Amino acid sequence: MEVNKSLKKAYGICPACRTIWNADESYNKKGMEKYLTWLLDNGAESLSIVGSTGENMAMNEEEQKEVLGHVASFIDGQVPLVGGTGKYDTHTTLQLSHYAEDCGYDALLVLLPFYYTPHKKSVLQHYRDLRKELSVQIYIYNNPWFAGYELNTQEIGELLKDGTIQGIKAAHGDPNRVHDLKYYYGDNITVFYGHDYDGGEAYLGGADGWLSGLPAILPKQCRAIEDAAKSKDMDALRKAMANVIPFVNYFLYDKVNGVPHWLEICNYTLTAQGLDVGLPRRPAGDLDDSNKKKVEKLLADMD
Repeated sequence: MEVNKSLKKAYGICPACRTIWNADESYNKKGMEKYLTWLLDNGAESLSIVGSTGENMAMNEEEQKEVLGHVASFIDGQVPLVGGTGKYDTHTTLQLSHYAEDCGYDALLVLLPFYYTPHKKSVLQHYRDLRKELSVQIYIYNNPWFAGYELNTQEIGELLKDGTIQGIKAAHGDPNRVHDLKYYYGDNITVFYGHDYDGGEAYLGGADGWLSGLPAILPKQCRAIEDAAKSKDMDALRKAMANVIPFVNYFLYDKVNGVPHWLEICNYTLTAQGLDVGLPRRPAGDLDDSNKKKVEKLLADMD
């Protein structure tokens, strides 16, 4: 199906938004609205809803639709919206994708079929089958850490050239993925850097935006990195990156037997900045006092 040319192109700081829950783990609409407003007020330019950071794996399809529909209604076209709709099977992915398209999403973020690690031929056909029925933009969520594999530059190019996909979230972390895709395909593809530790280098490699968990909890600091990179002010860029490196190293690596989980860090980082976002859904939970103090110290030391 032809892509709807009137849809907005997502760009820039695009938080992989958290989903806000009430104490009973039901969806907190008012909390979500306050959080989204805070993101926009602090530099977000696009929004990604119910992706991995949004806990899509912790909700059923009806709940996912509830969040997708509510956010689309609340944002009402203010900024480009990217909806996470990727499931293992094509049938369910299509159902969620049709719903997001009907709600007015500009693009869909579709995770590689996961868990069973299907062969690449079937994966490419998965995306082509989506295109047959959808007029919305499709972005591959190229995440080897969650899917167990990733599409390479040539395979992505095949889907780009036949019109199946329009963009990608390159979530491996190595900004070489951004450099490579932009070298071969240039402005024909929208490339989002999809990890947390090297946004500055990704922008220098030509990234169209930054879509990951870090912009969802530190949007102002991530926007400073983007602005410095786009202005080609290397001193400002190094300073902006240095501002977040201690937090990123804590976020990704400072763990004992896997504790604390990154979802738990996300919520407390927002709480420590004055947002009442509650906790992630179980089995994730709250930070212990020691880790709360670490987050508070890291935030206090940050510009």
